[in-house]
Amino acid sequence: MPAHRPGIGLHRREMLQVGYSGALGIGLLGAPRTTAFARPAAGAKASGKSGKSVVLIWTSGAMSHLDTLDPKPDAAAEIRGEFAAIDTKIPGVSFTELMPKLSERANKFAVVRTLTHRENNHLVASHHVTTGRQQPGAFFDKVASRDDWPCFAGAVNALRAPQDGTPAGVHVPWHLFSPTLVWPGQHAGFLGPKHDPMQLHQNPNAKDFNVENVGPAAGLDVDQLDDRATLLKTLHAAQLRLAGTAEAMKLDDQQSRAFRLLTGGKMATAFDLTKEDAKTRDAYGRHPFGQTLLLARRLVEAGVPMIQANMGKSQAWDNHDNIFNQLKTQLVPPLDVALSTFLDDLQQRGLLDNTLVVLVGEFGRTPKLSKQNPNAAVGRDHWASCFSALVAGAGVRGGQVLGKSDGIGAYPSVNPFSPDDLGATIYRTLGISPDTELHDRLGRPVTLNLGKPIDALFTG
Repeated sequence: MPAHRPGIGLHRREMLQVGYSGALGIGLLGAPRTTAFARPAAGAKASGKSGKSVVLIWTSGAMSHLDTLDPKPDAAAEIRGEFAAIDTKIPGVSFTELMPKLSERANKFAVVRTLTHRENNHLVASHHVTTGRQQPGAFFDKVASRDDWPCFAGAVNALRAPQDGTPAGVHVPWHLFSPTLVWPGQHAGFLGPKHDPMQLHQNPNAKDFNVENVGPAAGLDVDQLDDRATLLKTLHAAQLRLAGTAEAMKLDDQQSRAFRLLTGGKMATAFDLTKEDAKTRDAYGRHPFGQTLLLARRLVEAGVPMIQANMGKSQAWDNHDNIFNQLKTQLVPPLDVALSTFLDDLQQRGLLDNTLVVLVGEFGRTPKLSKQNPNAAVGRDHWASCFSALVAGAGVRGGQVLGKSDGIGAYPSVNPFSPDDLGATIYRTLGISPDTELHDRLGRPVTLNLGKPIDALFTG
């Protein structure tokens, strides 16, 4: 695989944390040099089956479908790998032995085994799956740009943002980047920075986890916060004289959102995991995956429409070498516990019927085992031709598998689905018509999504 090379796309000013990001530990990217004035076309309406929230559980780096949701126990050893297949609650359907809890709950969700696209590069593929559109001008390691398509949260914020000050989208807990690369698909793209989702930068499993200043400090009342807002505006008086420019308008908007968040108990409480019973926290798992999904449940309760829960940092699931040890000791068992508990918890609280849950990564892994490093144990490389997703809630009929891969998990045998189709499903669930017309930064009309919702998820 070619070495990563530095990219350009987000200007330095776009990387600055502005507004409430430094104060709260939640980051929005700063204003770009050219501000997007993209807006929904006149008359654009949200329509379709609407759930209150979508939780995208993201296995960044790409979870191996062959070693989780689509095992091939009858294939040759260099295909099937080390893990045994076990029965699930779906007759005739197996997962690997690393997923015993999800296997017991397979009647609660559907599995799509035939997602497919052509991008074998992490960044380009991540953009495709997390926006539902192919990245404009894509090339190897094309980093985030304001010409990108908006992530789902960015589109929600532009088209049907909550009116009570609740964020349209929150990404937890890792911003996906490397020292030289910023992953696309995390931002609002051409819709502009004012529509970027909130981004948490802290590990919710850390003993000292505290999203700083989300709630009023002890002894601080709302009037004092209002005074701070006045002071902040005074300090920025010179900039705010430029209120006619989009950049100054963005700063003011971010400050307003910051203080709405500070003075609004609902969101402040959502981030406070100390309010959870210790037994609940233990059930999710005292690890980043578990506490991230517990936080996601609290954000659903707070009314956040779009939540992305990152299962690890940028390439946590990129197992080119030593795949079996990494999967069984670091990745799949904690995911199995956390996701199973998350689904149970949503159902017990009456939230699952209004929450679409999607577990997916940017692609799958190669059917044939290989070694990138001759001195390491075997792994699997990138494979976009066929991979799996788990989908639950919001009317999804559990206990079914959509599509079938071939005998080695290399290509769809029947019913291929694209990331565009998955994106259309997410948008429709959020009450946004996939064919909504937007305007890009040059004022050109563009269609939000070109896929078709996966109706079979809901009808069987």
